[in-house]
Amino acid sequence: MITWINGAFGSGKSTLAAGLHQALPGSVVADPEEIGDLLRRTLAGHPRKLRDYQDYPAWRRLTTAYISEIAAHTSGHVLVPMAVLSPAYAAEVFTPLRRSPGLVHLVLHVESDELKARIDASEEFPGDETRSEAVRAYRRRRAVDYAAAAAWMHADGHVIDTSALPAHAVLQAALSRISPAHPVTADGARPS
Repeated sequence: MITWINGAFGSGKSTLAAGLHQALPGSVVADPEEIGDLLRRTLAGHPRKLRDYQDYPAWRRLTTAYISEIAAHTSGHVLVPMAVLSPAYAAEVFTPLRRSPGLVHLVLHVESDELKARIDASEEFPGDETRSEAVRAYRRRRAVDYAAAAAWMHADGHVIDTSALPAHAVLQAALSRISPAHPVTADGARPS
């Protein structure tokens, strides 16, 4: 199974992926941002370079192939923490992934005031305020994009409102959605 974790930048996608990875034996985390980084490096300085790597058709095709191949190779759970805000891009990536082995689309929602507070409090690079602020500035800019995309995302995916939930409760909600036959305790452990 593939679980795509979508949502606003700063909503907790990576935190949830890490928690799911610990709770689901044999699972792997596959981050398509690495494909984006590869495209950025490869096309740096090229006249056809694009600002957002998701705008490259190659990113969408490579992401679909990458996730499909990882799922086929591992025969386990593939966790994908990646915001895809464009419904057209999501359809291009998700449609083939829904065929086999299947896709669960989780959407982490955060109310705008809480998202702003989380972004303002984040420190992605401890000890390096300049780099941390650059990440915060990017997340602030993209919060508007998430708000614009929320309607289609909420219609397409299973929404978990993380606004007032601690990480263990978000993990529990995600696990109950993707693995309802295998309950876990609030800390992510499986009861014996």
